Amino acid sequence: MIESKPVGVSPTKPKLQPNCFNLSQGILQAKDSCPILFDVPQNLTFTPFSSSHSISTDAPLSILLRAQANSHKGGFLGFTKDSPSHLLTNSLGRFENRDFVSVFRFKMWWSTSWIGKSGSDLQAETQWVMLKIPEIDSYVAIIPIIEGSFRAALNPGEKGNVLISVESGSTQVKESTFNSIAYVHICDSPYNLMKESFSALRVHMNTFKLLEEKKLPKIVDKFGWCTWDACYLTVDPATIWTGVKEFEEGGVCPKFIIIDDGWQSISFDGDDLDKEAENLVLGGEQMTARLHSFKECNKFRKYKGGSFLASDASHFDPHKPKMIIYKATERIQAIIEKAKLIRESGEQDLHHLDEKINKYSEELKAMLDDVEKEESLGSEDGSGSGMEAFTRDLRLRFKGLDDIYVWHALCGAWNGVRPETLTHLKTKIVPFELSPGLDATMTDLAVDRIVEAGIGLVHPSKAHEFYDSMHSYLASVGITGAKIDVFQTLEAVSEEHGGRVELAKAYYDGLTKSMIKNFKGSGILASMQQCNDFFFLATKEISIGRVGDDFWWQDPHGDPQGVYWLQGVHIVHCAYNSIWMGQMIQPDWDMFQSDHVCAEYHAASRAISGGPIYISDHLGKASHNFDLIKKFAFRDGTIPKCLHYGLPTRDSLFKNPLFDKESILKIFNFNKFGGVIGAFNCQGAGWSPKEHRFKGYKECYKAVSATVHVSDIEWDQNPEAASSQVSYAGDYLVYKKQSEEIIFMNSKSDPMEITLEPSSFDLFSFVPVTELKTSGVRFAPLGLINMFNCVGTVEEMEVSGDNVIRVEVKGEGRFMASSSCAPKMCYLNNKEAEFKWDDETGKLSFYVPWIEQSGGISQLSFNF
Repeated sequence: MIESKPVGVSPTKPKLQPNCFNLSQGILQAKDSCPILFDVPQNLTFTPFSSSHSISTDAPLSILLRAQANSHKGGFLGFTKDSPSHLLTNSLGRFENRDFVSVFRFKMWWSTSWIGKSGSDLQAETQWVMLKIPEIDSYVAIIPIIEGSFRAALNPGEKGNVLISVESGSTQVKESTFNSIAYVHICDSPYNLMKESFSALRVHMNTFKLLEEKKLPKIVDKFGWCTWDACYLTVDPATIWTGVKEFEEGGVCPKFIIIDDGWQSISFDGDDLDKEAENLVLGGEQMTARLHSFKECNKFRKYKGGSFLASDASHFDPHKPKMIIYKATERIQAIIEKAKLIRESGEQDLHHLDEKINKYSEELKAMLDDVEKEESLGSEDGSGSGMEAFTRDLRLRFKGLDDIYVWHALCGAWNGVRPETLTHLKTKIVPFELSPGLDATMTDLAVDRIVEAGIGLVHPSKAHEFYDSMHSYLASVGITGAKIDVFQTLEAVSEEHGGRVELAKAYYDGLTKSMIKNFKGSGILASMQQCNDFFFLATKEISIGRVGDDFWWQDPHGDPQGVYWLQGVHIVHCAYNSIWMGQMIQPDWDMFQSDHVCAEYHAASRAISGGPIYISDHLGKASHNFDLIKKFAFRDGTIPKCLHYGLPTRDSLFKNPLFDKESILKIFNFNKFGGVIGAFNCQGAGWSPKEHRFKGYKECYKAVSATVHVSDIEWDQNPEAASSQVSYAGDYLVYKKQSEEIIFMNSKSDPMEITLEPSSFDLFSFVPVTELKTSGVRFAPLGLINMFNCVGTVEEMEVSGDNVIRVEVKGEGRFMASSSCAPKMCYLNNKEAEFKWDDETGKLSFYVPWIEQSGGISQLSFNF
């Protein structure tokens, strides 16, 4: 029996059912007859969830009852070794000729999907694997978890074996026996499989919370702007001010901004204690620096209150950041070229390259000096200075701007805290020692640079003081949240602190307390965190996080096709990671740039992702595509957000939409009055197990075909979508975004056949058809079809009497519905409106303006 504390209600003890799994004679079977794993070693144990030891949990009653009701479907795997160690590996058995989908860490910070048919096909650092069991119409998940001070991951073995690797992260912390180091579960739905599995783990582990338990930050249904790709480390007040002003002038003012890396006061080892690093431009230059002070750097400290309110930063050249970035890039490329020639030929005298590097350095310094002079303009109006004055002025000038987040690394800066400056935190420089499990992951500049300098690690006993000191200062100067990066740092600096699990618990406890106190319990956006110990230990309060690698606008390694294929890789990361991460956090699909060659491709995926949408456009009016932005964001900075988070359709789960030459990635989601499927051709690149990196597969970059059907949407996954009082006739109106074609479909209809060119997409909106009882009129509202998620603009719908349908929409643009006959009258905000009705197609449409007084909401009424 599971104890529930402090639920306060005694749950009804469910009727015990025989467990679905049985481990006997070296075979793990499901439902009495179906082998899942063969050659299971004798030292492996299976313990049913229903008979596991008594657990104290604070899980809500609904989750507790869910776990109990499905307790017969799952259980725990354990093993015993002869001698204790800090790092152990054991086989779980083998499987072959079974389709699986999995997620593995391809970098220290990032995860993605992988498919195969054998345990030997798994990739290193697999976070979970789902097996397809067609002979019993079921799916089985194997999820490595945390037990005591040890964390587990799956790895490939020989001859189909699945290996589980268990590590503490400290040679001082050893163990030989594990009773519950992996969880297995079976279900007839792959989506319910993950929901039930993580509900069981929530109850069992009691170290994290599910998404449904937590408050989401206000940014979740908003449009925003992040400074990273716009200006990298050159970010300063004038850049931010000018950027927000450009969006306002373009007709869509962001509701939130993220001031990314570059605002902090950092310094390098050996620098004078009163000197902070300056004139940094590109990512990588700052990665051996440490946090120097909790206060903002000099660029922000010298902002004079009111100065931009008077000038509107009109002196600032919006093209300057991009010019500086390009000049710094030229300089870096020349340095790389020199290093390559020295490495390949041994030649040291490269006078021509030295001259080029010196020339670029001088030009870059001159450009930065010009910015320094510009920034000194303006006069203080007596209302203060620094970040506090700047954030206050931003909100005074841009009335729609609600949230201002800033970036910081989990340990402060990329290389932690400088011990000599923040002395009260008992900081120590700790070597960065990578787990052997990361040997098969992709090389990473950030990892290399951090290894080079080690981490300035605040003592875990000071973790709460560390975060509270930093966040309380930020909150006092008008910052409402933090984008926290580099989460997985802790696993490599845990030798002297009880291992990675114990160190993480101390840090995450301190972070959680600070988050509740300073950022209203929800103002943290997690990034570089895609490893199971983050999800199992850090997510008691954190409710939103990145589900993809960074948006790369081009391939940093030089493949010219990377400007295209990297975009499909990004979408695949996000969709498949959401399968498990979405159980605990709201998936955030990251920023992109609205003027990118694949901007529309990204925008469509974000529009149905269910999370916030924010971009990282450069400054300068030519860098913004406002026609595109207005397809996913309203002028008040809100977005027509889907109700759920986007997930791959069932027929996409066990496919390789990156380089199998035949699969389209299909993603489904829900709106209040319908569903949506996004179809994306992501072919052309993918993970190379031999090279341990992503690369282009040009032979796969071609058109592919697929089918789309109403049954591709897993309607049972969103009970909110079925909560409407409107009665439906059983048919669905389907709207094809790219062609504006509409058709009708039901569960018995033939599927639609589609073909997509490389790096292209289509969106399919599904709206249940409403039939008026007396007149027999069949009606379905699509909403504002100029928006990607058009049905998301429909906020309310009701049938009044026998002849009237009322619809509430938000936004401006072309409203469309399907109607089997023309309405007698059509009203827009209580005034008769002219409409177009096509008797051949049934399309009913008219223009809806933005109504400022009602927050963009319009009332439509159709009389039949």
